[in-house]
Formats: sequence, C-alpha cells, structure tokens
Amino acid sequence: MLNKLLMEEHVKSALIEDIGYGDITTENIAEDDDKLEGFLNTREDGILCGCEVFKTVYKMLSSDIKIDFHYKDGDVIKKGDRIATLKGPAKELLMGERLALNYIQRMSGIATETNKYQEAIAPFRAKIVDTRKTTPNFRMFEKYAVKTGGGALHRFNLSDCAMIKDNHIRLAGSITKAVEKLRKNISHAHKIEVECDTLEQVKEAVSVNADIIMLDNMSVDNMKKAVEFINGRAVVEASGNVKLSTVNEIASTGVDIISSSAIVAKAPTLDLALDM
Repeated sequence: MLNKLLMEEHVKSALIEDIGYGDITTENIAEDDDKLEGFLNTREDGILCGCEVFKTVYKMLSSDIKIDFHYKDGDVIKKGDRIATLKGPAKELLMGERLALNYIQRMSGIATETNKYQEAIAPFRAKIVDTRKTTPNFRMFEKYAVKTGGGALHRFNLSDCAMIKDNHIRLAGSITKAVEKLRKNISHAHKIEVECDTLEQVKEAVSVNADIIMLDNMSVDNMKKAVEFINGRAVVEASGNVKLSTVNEIASTGVDIISSSAIVAKAPTLDLALDM
C-alpha cells in the first residue's frame, strides 16, 4: 500500500525540513570517519509499523548505513525487545535519528491503537475502519498503519466514493434528490453512501438503493432497528463518538463497519528508542 515514489518524496521533504542548512551539532562534533552502532528498542508493548519508512530515511542519508530489522510490520513487540540493529557513519546515523523515529513511532502507535479496537469487537462480524480525519499529507502512512494494525480502510480521498452528508442533503433538498443527482453524473463504478441521523432517513436511503448507509451518532437501540430494517440491502456503517469503551456494544448491533477517527487522531505514539 505504501507507494515507494510517494514515500521517498515525503521523506526527502521531511529531511529538508528537519536538517535545514545542516546539523550544526553533529557536523561539528563527529569526524567523517567516525562509526556508530545503534539499536532500535521498544519501551512498551505494541504492534510494529513503519520499518520501510525508517530504512528510507537512512538510505537517503547514506548508502553505507546497514539496518537489520529483527521484526516486520504487523508483528507484536514487547517492552524491552530489540527491534533493529544499525551500523554506519556516525554523522548520518545521528542526523536521521529523530526523523526515522518520528515515522516509526507514529505509525506503530496507530497500528497498536487500531489493533485494540479490532480485538475489542473480535466476536462480531464488524470491521474497524478509519476516516479522513488524518494529518495533512501524512494520510498514506496513517492508513497503512491502520491496515497493519488489523483494521480496514474507508475511502482514501474525496474521489473514491460519493458520501452524502447532512450538508449535502440540505443543499439538494432531500436524500432522494441528492442520490438522483449523483446517479446522473458519476461513474457506475462509484458507490454511494448516505449519512443518516434518524430511522426515517434510513428508510429513505434504502428506498433509493444507497450502497452504504452510515448510522451517524445513533443510539444502540436505533442502530439495532436500522440494521433489522436494512436487512442486507446495503452495507451498514456505524459512526460518531466511537470509543474503545463503546465499540463492542456498537458491534453487537450487527453493523458491518465501524468508522472511528480515534484510531488515528487520538492514537499515542509508541515509545521506541534508538540507542547508539
């Protein structure tokens, strides 16, 4: 899922931002022939994610840096585990340390948080998916982390799927009118999703053959009623105020998808350290 060219472009831009006109600390302390050995260690349990991005940071700085990962993306790691060994020129190893860690800590944190949500609904058929509430220009990495953590993916951007939300309904005049306008203009290959706040809206969305029906901020009782009424005629998505403490009960209603911004937006970084 990580596009190599886009990843390298992103890393290059991030290196330019971080290094600026030079690492004045390292460049004035380290000699050109100084070597270091480093160990990437984890200080807490989690799901590893971002190995390829971590390696790309250092590959762009020096071809002489050798990195040996002992785990791969998606692996469970435990506090105290040695994740990777690095060897190479001291200047470049120190220069890339923070950026490489920023990528892998952030991505591992999202993978770990996603895994918690997916494990919480394991007895049910529902899948945890992400949203578009992502960090600007970092979506590719965040969505990859969600997938690595065992979650599934919602639309990547606005062109993937037609999603009719409350403001679109107000603008068009009704769910029916909004769907009719879309069907006249979009490709047959695009699905149409309708956000519904009430059971009346659910009934209207079913009547116009919406492909996906989102139950937005509905009570658990109303979700159950909606799932029963839809009865397989559309994919059912639950969204709004999804927390780790509530996700199991939401899944018990029989919905197919549970979308949550929390698995990305509120995921803490995983505590990894690069010890030289």
